[in-house]
Amino acid sequence: MVFLSPPKPQGPRSHGLKILVCMKQVPQKDAPLKLNENSSWIREDVSYEVNEPDAFALEESLRQKEKHGGEVVVITSGPPRSQQVLREALAKGADRAIHLEDNAFVGLDAFNTAKAFAAAIKDEKFDLIFTGLQSDDYGYAQTGVILAELLGWPHATIIMQIEKTDGGIKVKRELEAGYFQFVDMPLPAVLTIQSGINKLRYATLIGIKNAKNKPLRKVALAEVQSAIGENLQRSNACTCRRKQRRRNTSRARRPRSPRSW
Repeated sequence: MVFLSPPKPQGPRSHGLKILVCMKQVPQKDAPLKLNENSSWIREDVSYEVNEPDAFALEESLRQKEKHGGEVVVITSGPPRSQQVLREALAKGADRAIHLEDNAFVGLDAFNTAKAFAAAIKDEKFDLIFTGLQSDDYGYAQTGVILAELLGWPHATIIMQIEKTDGGIKVKRELEAGYFQFVDMPLPAVLTIQSGINKLRYATLIGIKNAKNKPLRKVALAEVQSAIGENLQRSNACTCRRKQRRRNTSRARRPRSPRSW
């Protein structure tokens, strides 16, 4: 396992904030889902959309750029169809995009996805990395915090508000029971953005037209292969299915108590 050397904490750069937004394409919420032949993931013949929590992360990055200047870069991984997520982000105002393009990224666990992202941006110098709180398909809420660990950066989750300060940023985190936490953080840092933090914008016709001319860098699987290990999600999913079948079989054979509900 290769970890990138942690950068020294730094204040915001004079030219503004350079922000990376991690995005994902997920099946539409109302799409009928069917397992593929080997039962490892769903079939491809469904409709896809932008992961909604990531859309809020993108919106917040664009608002920070409008306040402080800088650059917004979006990144995703997946087959060619995933590029639609990036095109939509570019149409809304992102400056450029990075696409880790390969079918092998579909169903990849959060740990390896974060390692692939870290490898793809190793030559970049971002001030902030935003992710959505979680994905609408797996819902693990792990990619952002794992990416922070790999980079050696501080991170905060469930972010409701971001303010730029002289020494970095001040964030507002949502806790349980209506409580909030305010944290001062140095830069660079990774933040997972809470859904509903802002109101999402629509892409304009001019934005859609300009998106066609914005840079989109494609990263092949071979370029990040050395950073990726065994797909833990797939093996764990198979194990869970076997355990679930055994539990179901055991329950079916177990005599029910008269007081069972």
